[in-house]
Amino acid sequence: MKQERVFKTISFWGLLVLALIYLVPLAMVLVNSLKGNLFITTDPFSLPNAESFAAGDNYIGGLERTGFLQAAGWSLFITVFSVIAIVLVCSMTAWYIARVKAWYTTVLYYLFVFSMIVPFQMVMFTMTKVANVTHLDNPFGIILLYTGFGAGLSVFTFVGFIKAIPIDVEEAAMIDGASPWQTFFQVIFPMLRPTAITIAILNAMWIWNDYLLPVLVIGTEYKTIPIAVQQYMTGSYGAKDMGGFMAMLVLAIIPIIAFYLAGQRHIIKGVTAGAVKG
Repeated sequence: MKQERVFKTISFWGLLVLALIYLVPLAMVLVNSLKGNLFITTDPFSLPNAESFAAGDNYIGGLERTGFLQAAGWSLFITVFSVIAIVLVCSMTAWYIARVKAWYTTVLYYLFVFSMIVPFQMVMFTMTKVANVTHLDNPFGIILLYTGFGAGLSVFTFVGFIKAIPIDVEEAAMIDGASPWQTFFQVIFPMLRPTAITIAILNAMWIWNDYLLPVLVIGTEYKTIPIAVQQYMTGSYGAKDMGGFMAMLVLAIIPIIAFYLAGQRHIIKGVTAGAVKG
């Protein structure tokens, strides 16, 4: 009993230190977003005071010069519809793989699993060329690309959860006259809610913060938030508005943190159900 108490105490303080290590950089970004450029470079660890406090100038200037609101609109559009596509398409694919016992569904399942271990850097140049030739180099086309890249983990997780659902539930629905579409959307999909929310959160965090795929596929014509912030950071003639840059980082992370906090209670339950059961 004493050893268990000691272990819990050590675990608590260890996790607390780890949390602080992750939170300190975020706190520094928030603090420096309220300071003038000179004070950010000379004394980045100090809190704002009467002399260094820049009020909302960094936020106003950053919004005006980055085109942040337009970039946020494109990021929101791409993220929302990519996540919807991933959840719907991958859940239906996983249901088919889990319920149809055939050699080709087994091959399909392992292809999805294999796609998780292939580094994006290995396929990014080929993917960029294909996207250009097939006219997927636009905000609508990149949704299809995100659906493909997010399918591996999503299908793997959904399959594990669906295997734990008794097939008797589906048979009862079909006996009552439900079509396969009705069986899936009225019986199976509601049961997938914890896993679906987990998949949605993980993919939303990835897509919202992703820089490499948008810059390769859609470039600067349809700037997402990471591209807009990166261009703002580069500046002209070597000039860097660090205050505005910090302010835009704060605005960029607020929506995804809020979304994560709103659904984080489902993450552990969803991952555990999809990865362990079945």
